[in-house]
Amino acid sequence: MKEEFKRIGRLLFQEGLVYSHGGSLSVSEGDKLWLTRAGAMLGELGDDDIIEVASGDNTAHKDLPALREIYKLGKAKALVHAHPASAIAISITDNKVVPQDAEGLTVFKAAPIVRARNEEISRMLPNFLNGENVIAVVKGEGSWAIGQSLMDAYKYTSCLENSCKVLVAVRSSGQARPAPIMNKDQQQRPHQRSPQRGGSAIPPGIGVMDRGRTSRYR
Repeated sequence: MKEEFKRIGRLLFQEGLVYSHGGSLSVSEGDKLWLTRAGAMLGELGDDDIIEVASGDNTAHKDLPALREIYKLGKAKALVHAHPASAIAISITDNKVVPQDAEGLTVFKAAPIVRARNEEISRMLPNFLNGENVIAVVKGEGSWAIGQSLMDAYKYTSCLENSCKVLVAVRSSGQARPAPIMNKDQQQRPHQRSPQRGGSAIPPGIGVMDRGRTSRYR
């Protein structure tokens, strides 16, 4: 089990899904819970960085209250908490991550964005990871992914960040939203639109600058 913790932690760090000392990994088996130590470097986990947390102990890590509430639902055996930059950026402006890429739509479909802080996270987050969603993003804080294994949760985290990179790239290109689909009656060329409806009667390429340029050389 510890080797799997180390492998997933290293993958998360190498992919840039956590910063040097951020995030956490955990696995639940029956009444036992294993968790990465607070402040551990996920990219360089040692055996001592993976601890078994005693029942009722909520002091070993700040994520423990939220983890326990999520595991109580019985939908997950592992959880990855990460800090993917693009997903965090999207969480600041949006209410839900809706991927536009095929992989995102296939792997996680959508990810709710939870507006919660500190102690509110353990109360609100489980409502969004109750089986309908495999991953959620806490606004400005990071992603939380559940799975039947650490690899499952890592896969959802990686796919979420890739989808958010696509969204950021699309928006930075000026295509924040897809163009509306028009029916045949609406598909008129610009010079065919009536001036009274706000369109221009001047065909493209014959604008004010064109006329002005001609007049200078008369």
